Amino acid sequence: MILRRRDLLLSSAALAAGAALGALPAFADDANTVVMTTKDGKITIQLEPNLAPNHVKQIETLVKDHFYDGIVFHRVIGGFMAQTGDPTGTGMGGSKLPDLKAEFTSTPFTRGTVGMARSSDPDSANSQFFICLGDAPFLNNQYTVVGHVTAGMDVVDKIKKGAADDNGKVTNPDKIVSMRMASAK
Repeated sequence: MILRRRDLLLSSAALAAGAALGALPAFADDANTVVMTTKDGKITIQLEPNLAPNHVKQIETLVKDHFYDGIVFHRVIGGFMAQTGDPTGTGMGGSKLPDLKAEFTSTPFTRGTVGMARSSDPDSANSQFFICLGDAPFLNNQYTVVGHVTAGMDVVDKIKKGAADDNGKVTNPDKIVSMRMASAK
């Protein structure tokens, strides 16, 4: 029997915990699954259009356009998060697509959660996103959750960390080699 994503009643905490242990079943929902490749391996992200339909649509559009290929992890704070998605590598850039209105939910930011980065304006998310390296409850209800890592947290943990005294800015940062929709096999 093939388990479909919609048939599973897993909380985001259970998803994150399962991802950390590598114990999640493969989802049949390849249409909302992204595979990110880094120098250290593959990271599988299950996007959650039920939580943030507009943000997920924008990410999927950018992935299909190969926008994320070669983009660096410009801000990485050990125990907190790894941020990417800025083509300038400065944390100030984005795509040519319009910024998005916030889609906040009560879904908690736990290890493996993927959220959209933004400026102080809640409606400024564009292409930058981050992967939580640890639980970050202080982000709850203030940032948009777009998905969860379902495989490859060991690869996420290998992303080069930035300087703690410089807000995680990374010198000679690791990058995304490629990001593809799983359905594009």
